[in-house]
Amino acid sequence: MIGVQVALDRAGFSPGEIDGRGGSKTKLALSQFQKSAGLPATGVVNEETIAALGVPSESIVTYTIAPEDVAGPFIGSMPADMMESAKLPALGYTSALEALAEKFHASPALLQSLNPGAAWSAGDAIKVPAVEPFEPQSSAEKATAAPKPASASQSLDVLISGASKSLLVRDADGKVLMYAPVTIGSSKDPLPVGDWKVTGVSWNPTFNYNPDLFWDADPTHAKAKIPPGPNNPVGVVWVDINKEHFGLHGTPEPATIGRTESHGCIRLTNWDATRLGRLVAPGTKVTIQ
Repeated sequence: MIGVQVALDRAGFSPGEIDGRGGSKTKLALSQFQKSAGLPATGVVNEETIAALGVPSESIVTYTIAPEDVAGPFIGSMPADMMESAKLPALGYTSALEALAEKFHASPALLQSLNPGAAWSAGDAIKVPAVEPFEPQSSAEKATAAPKPASASQSLDVLISGASKSLLVRDADGKVLMYAPVTIGSSKDPLPVGDWKVTGVSWNPTFNYNPDLFWDADPTHAKAKIPPGPNNPVGVVWVDINKEHFGLHGTPEPATIGRTESHGCIRLTNWDATRLGRLVAPGTKVTIQ
């Protein structure tokens, strides 16, 4: 199953966190790939699908841990609540294991099972899924990047399905450029069904916490600025749309993607949110069903 998950990820049809077990998110990604490839969308692995998907002969490769992978600073554990988070200079990874797992789109449990007894130190050779390593885009890189042509970004169509908890990005010809599982709002924070547009993309954002906007907020909380980082409540990127207080963003908890539990916004893994942020631009259409 790791080979199928890796192949899906490499083809742009994200199964979410690669865990080697598969499950509903992998089945949905497989079904969407089959549909895109003109195959029966069964969500079941068969020879025809494997041939079209191009499952690699080596889905696990060796990676030598670089000094920057383990440089940190690591925060040890996530703070208990928002007010505690606001006291930190940044919300970085909790450990080298968490950083490396996210780098290779994997669950920490999978990396541990592939590397029993690993010390997670610079210079160590470890086994990892053969995917393109996740590299967050910094605000400085975004500022110096060439702007996307308006016609190209506006011809894209982002479709979010509350029923399947998924996101599609298609070009003007209907070709799927990206598929990813998402977490959606609960009944107390329902999806804003309708047609919207992207108004901007923010990289490594600071989260402006306003307890008045959260029905389950601690009554003792006050407004606060939550520092940026991969464990920020909105992850490493915020894609803003023309719906107040609403956007598409990353998450500090990739294992939870695909559920119904956010406060209304659309959450993706940090690596999928980064890919989305690099595709869209102001004017891109977003349809929520």
